[in-house]
Amino acid sequence: MIFLRNLKLQYGERHIFRDASASIGPGDRIGLVGSNGAGKTTLLRILAEEEAPDDGSIDKANYVTIGYLPQDGIVTSGKSLYTEVESAFSDILELKKRIEEATHELQSLDTESKVYQSTLEKIGDWEQTLEEQQIEKLPSLIESVLHGLGFAEADMNRPTDEFSGGWQMRIALAKLLLTGPSLLLLDEPTNHLDITSQRWLEKYLKRYEGAILMVSHDRAFLDEICHRTFELTQGSLNVYQGSYSKYVEQSKARKEQLVRSFKNQQKEIERTERFIERFRYKASKASQVQSRIKALDKIDRIEIESDEESIAFTFPPCPRSGQTVIALENIEKSFGDLNIFKKASIRIERGDRIAVVGVNGSGKSTLAKIIAGIEPFQDGKRELGPNTLIAYFAQHQAEELEPELSVLETLENSESGQSTTQLRTALGAFLFHGDDVFKKTRILSGGERNRLALAKILTRKANFLVLDEPTNHLDMRSQEALQKALSSYDGAFLIVSHNRAFVDSIVTRTLEIRKDGFSLYPGNVTDYLEHIENKIDNDSTQSSSTSEKTRSKASAQLTPKQRRQARAALVADLSPIRKRHDSIEKRIASLESSQRELEAKMSDPEYFKLPEAKASMAKHDRDQETLESLYEEWTRLTEQLQSKEDELEKL
Repeated sequence: MIFLRNLKLQYGERHIFRDASASIGPGDRIGLVGSNGAGKTTLLRILAEEEAPDDGSIDKANYVTIGYLPQDGIVTSGKSLYTEVESAFSDILELKKRIEEATHELQSLDTESKVYQSTLEKIGDWEQTLEEQQIEKLPSLIESVLHGLGFAEADMNRPTDEFSGGWQMRIALAKLLLTGPSLLLLDEPTNHLDITSQRWLEKYLKRYEGAILMVSHDRAFLDEICHRTFELTQGSLNVYQGSYSKYVEQSKARKEQLVRSFKNQQKEIERTERFIERFRYKASKASQVQSRIKALDKIDRIEIESDEESIAFTFPPCPRSGQTVIALENIEKSFGDLNIFKKASIRIERGDRIAVVGVNGSGKSTLAKIIAGIEPFQDGKRELGPNTLIAYFAQHQAEELEPELSVLETLENSESGQSTTQLRTALGAFLFHGDDVFKKTRILSGGERNRLALAKILTRKANFLVLDEPTNHLDMRSQEALQKALSSYDGAFLIVSHNRAFVDSIVTRTLEIRKDGFSLYPGNVTDYLEHIENKIDNDSTQSSSTSEKTRSKASAQLTPKQRRQARAALVADLSPIRKRHDSIEKRIASLESSQRELEAKMSDPEYFKLPEAKASMAKHDRDQETLESLYEEWTRLTEQLQSKEDELEKL
């Protein structure tokens, strides 16, 4: 579908891509990984044609469409939320408008004229197209996507100007998902999503018909969706089959094999060079020497990739706190008329490792600030336990660094109580080496600023950490290093994070924040999600059970004659449903067979050079849409059959 051929890109002396090549096929789910600055966003921008490589090409079939969601910077205004998202279907809406205009025009035309007949035919064709596009389903489709991404019913008519940056990105994501391009390019799509919306997006992307190439620092999200991995490292693009976890294993094995091959090659080169040096001036060995010199020149020398640095921080032993670290009792917090917490209470004890979850706007960051003692509240009590020392990392801590202070001065002003030597050692662990410590914070990159902000907080003497989105701007390796440090931390901590893979292995309890209070669950975030989903399933089962009992009671009150009449009516209803059901099954089987044949051809890159490829691809897309429609109808009919057969058994 899309082929990257020998891409080259260089910024000054730094090579972003060196002959990067890969292919993206229909239905691919690809995770794009690499350290900060490796070129992940740049590659997405090149694919989206927002940036150009120095050399190389990207070849794609004419039918391919590409949609790109950047990390930030998208702002919409001038429309309501629903109208803005509805614009994803602009071609369908335009066709509907043309039908309305043509229908209005018919009223002024002579019914016997050729223009009238021609216009009538056009309207018929357009209406057929609209019917195929299932325009009647658009409102429910739009609302289901918006609800899935966390928008409420009351938001539908709100002007988009009223939504903050994070919600603006959700609007852009909703439009992109509804547009349904052949290739989705997603740059950190979960950054602005709460855990519930993340879960919904996971399920949606699993069902998505097109291909997906995404950048994400959330390992669990990548593992859930992707079955291929592109790795960018020091200018190279390496392709792996499997999820992110499989990639980690394969990458390690590949590097080990590369080192072995490098060592073997070096031994061979040394032997050859010794032979050349020994016999260079012997006439009897001249031809052999020349032969080995030529062979040496032709060797494709193996290069070992140097390991990329990651933070290597460990916490010093922390002072022992009392059994109760902090207690909040009946906390009430409002911003003007907006109530955040009402009579909310929680007690955190020594050794607690808590993840905080809740929908966006539920007050996760506000709670972190109240616990840290920097956010006032209207009513209730906040009580620190004996010898509790708090270190607080704010979500936007990196933005609050003093721009004119150096890296070292920033830590010296943080009242850590450590010597300059100790602070420089800590900065080295956070990848600030040598003269880096004298850089002004205003010239640091986003990742460097975040590492410095973390270093500033984590070098303080504390036994209770309050961390609000600590992994923002940290690459996978640095995340893993911080995760390892936290797993061996002596004190208690509370973490607000949408990064499930980061928190799952280090927390033991999950705090759910709701408007009506807090609930503390045992286990990690995945355990919490399973509990919530099981509760929803159980509630649904209980509701179905109640309805079933009502129907059974009504059936028991029927006379024998009424029961026979009811059975006959059900049998009569079943016949056309079963006939339609069987017909659809056969049609689905036929279409699936032809799709498999075509997809087998598409696996060969040479196929796209054939003249019939474009028409075949268009047919593939049409048949796939038909299949989706048939699947929906088959599911609906199956449920109808099951329901009526169950009723029949009870009569």
